[in-house]
Amino acid sequence: MQQVLEAISDPTRRKILDLLKQGDKSAGELGEQFEISGPSMSHHLSKLKAADLVQTTRQGQSIYYSINTSVFDDAAQFVIDFFQNKKEMKK
Repeated sequence: MQQVLEAISDPTRRKILDLLKQGDKSAGELGEQFEISGPSMSHHLSKLKAADLVQTTRQGQSIYYSINTSVFDDAAQFVIDFFQNKKEMKK
């Protein structure tokens, strides 16, 4: 969970995830949406992949990224449980 929270704490990575909600995209297609270097984009994609927030598929020489919704379901449940437990503790 720590990797997920760290990954989504960065605005660039959140924008990448937002773009991927529209469908699978190659690293090049994602990179066109930002004014950052290739190595910086690679770093952000690596962080998202390490957190299992994105999955990759190789098609020829291109790698396509897609959003991994099951991890988001787990993260959302974690946040709900966390705040529910805090609320119950205050009672």
